[in-house]
Amino acid sequence: MNEKKYLERLSVQFPTAADAATEIINLSSILNLPKGTEHFITDIHGEYEPFLHILKNGSGSIRKKIEEEFGNSLSMREKKALATLIYYPEQKLAQVEATEEELDDWYKITIYRLVRVNRRIASKYTRSKVRKSLPRDYAYVIEELLNEKEEVHDKEAYYNGIISAIISTKRAKHFVVAFCNLIQRLAVDKIHVIGDIFDRGPGAHIILDTLLTFDNVDFQWGNHDMCWMGAASGSLACIASVVRISAKYGNFNTLENGYGINLLPLAKFALDTYKGDPCDCFVINGSQSYEAYDPDMDRKIHKAISIILFKLEGQLIARHPEYQMDGRRLLDKINPERKTVEIDGKEYPLEDCNFPTIDPADPYALSRGEELVMQKLRYAFVNSEKLQRHIRYLLSQGSMYLVCNGNLLYHGCVPLNEDGSFKEVRVGDGCYCGKALFDRLEEWVRKGYYLPDGAEREFGQDTMWFLWANENSPLYGKERMTTFERYFVRDPAAHKEAKNAYYSHLNDNKVIAAILDDFGLDGRSSTAHIINGHMPVHLKNGETPIKCGGRLLMIDGGMSRPYQSETGIAGYTLISNSYGMRLVAYEPFRSTEEAIRNESDIHSITEVVQNLSNRLSIRDTDEGRKMQESIDELNALLEAYRLGDIRERR
Repeated sequence: MNEKKYLERLSVQFPTAADAATEIINLSSILNLPKGTEHFITDIHGEYEPFLHILKNGSGSIRKKIEEEFGNSLSMREKKALATLIYYPEQKLAQVEATEEELDDWYKITIYRLVRVNRRIASKYTRSKVRKSLPRDYAYVIEELLNEKEEVHDKEAYYNGIISAIISTKRAKHFVVAFCNLIQRLAVDKIHVIGDIFDRGPGAHIILDTLLTFDNVDFQWGNHDMCWMGAASGSLACIASVVRISAKYGNFNTLENGYGINLLPLAKFALDTYKGDPCDCFVINGSQSYEAYDPDMDRKIHKAISIILFKLEGQLIARHPEYQMDGRRLLDKINPERKTVEIDGKEYPLEDCNFPTIDPADPYALSRGEELVMQKLRYAFVNSEKLQRHIRYLLSQGSMYLVCNGNLLYHGCVPLNEDGSFKEVRVGDGCYCGKALFDRLEEWVRKGYYLPDGAEREFGQDTMWFLWANENSPLYGKERMTTFERYFVRDPAAHKEAKNAYYSHLNDNKVIAAILDDFGLDGRSSTAHIINGHMPVHLKNGETPIKCGGRLLMIDGGMSRPYQSETGIAGYTLISNSYGMRLVAYEPFRSTEEAIRNESDIHSITEVVQNLSNRLSIRDTDEGRKMQESIDELNALLEAYRLGDIRERR
């Protein structure tokens, strides 16, 4: 398109020179505002209570704003009470209304304090952006309270009048709730979820319902997310994997209550098939269960779906010799007489030898009962309206990686050879590495979900399973997933899952620079970072999430409860704002109820990753660069109006 034709189209949106000039002025003023706050979080694994608390407290930023605003003018107890009110307004107000004798006075004081906190948090945004965030019912009133009125001589009386009217009309409670929710929303400008919302914890569906209410969220898919995406598309291997993990962690809440997946056919099949079998190898994950359960039934369900999974994975691996995973087909390596299994040429004794559904002549064939169970599960997954809505959200807002404001975000790794060079991986009819590998895999993921039934859709679904478990998957990055061995073989030597060479090069400047360059960033720049999760950082053993002098940040701190004994913490948030980057490490969150009752926050430790000498503005961001391009185009349009090359549309 030539320049004049483009400017003519632009003139439809800005029909006069005055319109173009006004937009240039508006955009130029926005460019000079401070950069918005980005929050990076990963490996949530269904732990909705601590995740939602972190969202509500803005990764600790709201408490910091309260401290900055009030300093010593409020006691520590008053500041804690105000913070708890902002985080949990409905619950905290119920307590206050039951105990406070002078409720009108309390509301008057509290609304003043909320106004001051909100002014401080909103100071970096345009009035237009704040206005768009306002709750509809109270938009005008809140805007009046937030903005100084220069023409009003007795400002105190003016604002007192507004607040008194709110109280006298019995709307104070609703107003305070709306104000607190606004503060929460403005405290977090952009959320990056770097993978693994699903599995282990009980509330992935609650997390996604909450994120759907935010305007500025993106996802970099994790391998657990990918498994659920495959399950939602109808992949039997992914469905079996999702159900197996739910059984392993004693957590059927997400499946049954969250997404309406009916597990009764599986339960009936398991109880009939493994009647009399104690299924001792299939206990839930120690003391980390999330809900009450029937131990005997859970173990039987756990075993039934695991055997089905090993069969389905064996079938899938046989379809794809390019996956180079034949060593993971272990059902045909079982010797029933010797009660052993052969793994990589070595024979191991089996802890459990009761396999009533495995046909030695065709060990990977599903029995008739197993086929019926999987047909019903597939129907339930594909037809769960809420699950499909959540997966479409992950697809629309997510990707294999993201380059944003000088940072490269991905969940797991860039597959490397031992020498640190990019590893070529076969995908379909071609071999790819680095960024090209990520791009090609993402294409197949989208085909696996969106295409109608056919060979390409099936290949895309198999690609999702590949991303879940293959050693060359950027989302997994381990030599093997030793699920069978951990159930049936006691020898720990059989449980090892060697990591991709990427993890041995985390402090190699040359390798990190090559990755950044390949994804379009400047590998020599000290301000370019790689941010990923997937591998928990064992802080209690002296490990640090800050690699390669701060150029790579691995921010999986173990939000998932089963990992907290290993990591010594309960998760990280990385915060990037106009002043630089800081990493917040959290101690375990007990419960929402305790946080409200005791006015307690998640205790956190903050570490500065990058401290900038010059404060960043929107001009320095990707959004700012797009705005500058728009300004340049509008200036060209303005010049065309002045020269008469394009006529104004009066």
